[in-house]
Amino acid sequence: MSETMSSLPPPSSSAPPTPLNISQYPPLTNWEPPTFTRAAQFRVGATFLLFLFAACSNLALLTSVWCGRGRRLSSHLRPLMLSLASADLMMTFVVMPLDAVWNITVQWYGGDILCKVLCFLKLFAMHASAFILVVISLDRHHAILHPLDALSAHHRNRCMLLFAWILSLLLASPQLFLFRSIRMDSANFTQCVSHGSFSHRWQETVYNMFHFITLYVIPLLMMSCCYCRILLHINQQHLQDKAGESHLRRSGTDIIPKARMKTLKMTVVIVLSFVVCWTPYYLLGIWYWFQPDMLRVTPEYVHHALFVFGNLNTCCDPVIYGFYTPSFRADLAAFCRRTKSDASPQSMDRLSARQSPHSGEENEQLGPAQKAPSDGSMKAQKGTE
Repeated sequence: MSETMSSLPPPSSSAPPTPLNISQYPPLTNWEPPTFTRAAQFRVGATFLLFLFAACSNLALLTSVWCGRGRRLSSHLRPLMLSLASADLMMTFVVMPLDAVWNITVQWYGGDILCKVLCFLKLFAMHASAFILVVISLDRHHAILHPLDALSAHHRNRCMLLFAWILSLLLASPQLFLFRSIRMDSANFTQCVSHGSFSHRWQETVYNMFHFITLYVIPLLMMSCCYCRILLHINQQHLQDKAGESHLRRSGTDIIPKARMKTLKMTVVIVLSFVVCWTPYYLLGIWYWFQPDMLRVTPEYVHHALFVFGNLNTCCDPVIYGFYTPSFRADLAAFCRRTKSDASPQSMDRLSARQSPHSGEENEQLGPAQKAPSDGSMKAQKGTE
């Protein structure tokens, strides 16, 4: 199961063989090439559906925050959401297509350089996604516990994001040296694996456990610590409110606390989706690392289904953001209305009228209802002038 961190998942056969990426000496014997099984076909189909949804939703989120109504987000929140959408898009366009294509082709046809680069990009995307969630948690922790330091939040978040991306790059770089394309002449089979990169089995287990800790344990502990402290602080403020004091309120209204609490709820749900989606897959990975023989006992569809369920996290982030952010929903509604109006027969008639040499005469024949938009736009232009 070391594919979670140190490699991409090798396709499975009907009777799962010992993975090629496990270093063993002497060389592998009694090994049979994997096949494109029914369970692998389900994995490919589900991954394709998730790819379509994740690509559309995360691109919409990125567009909304970059040039839509999402630009109204506070200056310290906007880079966080841009980075989260970028990390999810890396997972979408690197991990998902590669996993699906690799399961279809069964063996590796990309050559040695592409093997190294893609294994590096996969681990880089997974680390970036986890670390950015940690940065978001730290930002919420500082915003709730130290609300008077809001002026420095923009610079602080940019520094933390830069550190998260650089750290992800460094932690994924060993993939460039461990993985390579290996050909088994006896079976006429080529695979991208880390076989032979470790002199002993325990070394590979340590490597996998290290990435399990950096990908899951440390981010989970840091996020849990942040939100536990936030909950304790909110509880203390609630008790003080009952006693007639209100330290969370910075003005005569509850607008700022409510907005802050709404953002807090959104980030908590985003973190929970990460934990719920990836925990089963990582736990199964630990089981395989310490008891590799269980790979032959566990049904093949189990690890396929858990990997697909983990990728579901990439689709959850834009949905959660849209649920808690009216501006994102407004951008989607405006896009749908624009698409519908562009595809309507009336808009096609207008387009043909503009392209016609007698477009002026046809314009005069339009009814009042069809002239209303242009009259309104003229009034709007006069108002802006």
